[in-house]
Amino acid sequence: MVRIRVLVVDDHRIFAESLAAALAAEPDVDVSAAGSGPAALRCLDRAAAEGRKFDVLLVDADLGGHGQPPALRSGHLPGGAAYGSGAPTGAGRGPVAAVSGPVPVQDTGEDSFVDGISLVAGVRTGQPTVRTVVLAEKDDPRRAALALQAGASGWVAKDCSLSRLLTVIRGVLRDETHLPPALLTGVLRELTAARKHRTESERLVESLTPREREVLRCMVAGLGRKAVAERLFLSPHTVRTHMQNVLGKLGVHSTLAAVALARRAGVGPVDLAGDVVERGGQLA
Repeated sequence: MVRIRVLVVDDHRIFAESLAAALAAEPDVDVSAAGSGPAALRCLDRAAAEGRKFDVLLVDADLGGHGQPPALRSGHLPGGAAYGSGAPTGAGRGPVAAVSGPVPVQDTGEDSFVDGISLVAGVRTGQPTVRTVVLAEKDDPRRAALALQAGASGWVAKDCSLSRLLTVIRGVLRDETHLPPALLTGVLRELTAARKHRTESERLVESLTPREREVLRCMVAGLGRKAVAERLFLSPHTVRTHMQNVLGKLGVHSTLAAVALARRAGVGPVDLAGDVVERGGQLA
């Protein structure tokens, strides 16, 4: 039997462990869980080094969004079942409480702010064979379009049935793209609008210094401040200053918005598999 290796990435520990345990009940699924973007990247790298790469990454759309109070924080699994409630998780499925024990979540501290879509972009660059599916608390055409542009193969509601989630997991491994039907029109509209904004985005990116563009490419790859500092041989304080300058020049207020603008402008992430930081030109 060919087994599917799945990594669940969600900073809500109970959700991550419970979903991972539910998936682990499937006879052809091996599953692990990570509590942050950096922890997920380490899991992926370690698995690749050991010759047992993950096949599918399930990424929380609100990864790192501790300031938001989405309904998922109240503890609902795919299919609408509350943790340990004994409610069915989907057609033909038993209660979550009946599956095996929780899968431990590997977590990190200071770097856990890396958002889900940036993680998708970083994984697409570093391990392009891994398929990513974004798990969302609500349908959002704009963010779904950003996820697809970043390299995601699917966008799935967190309260979908477990059977639906398994269908998506198996589908993306056949190179299918999965979106809720209600999102299709909105996502197409967002992708069309994104093309119109590309020229303006390119102009803003051109205002950055070479060093700031390097930092931006690291942000697109989903790297945190500490990782960027180590990669560019800079102090974390200097990297913080560069990141603030990037946000200011691009006219945005968050890393997610900067990454979205960068991708519209055609700015790709640094290659996490090797030292590919561009050295051309005079660094600022």
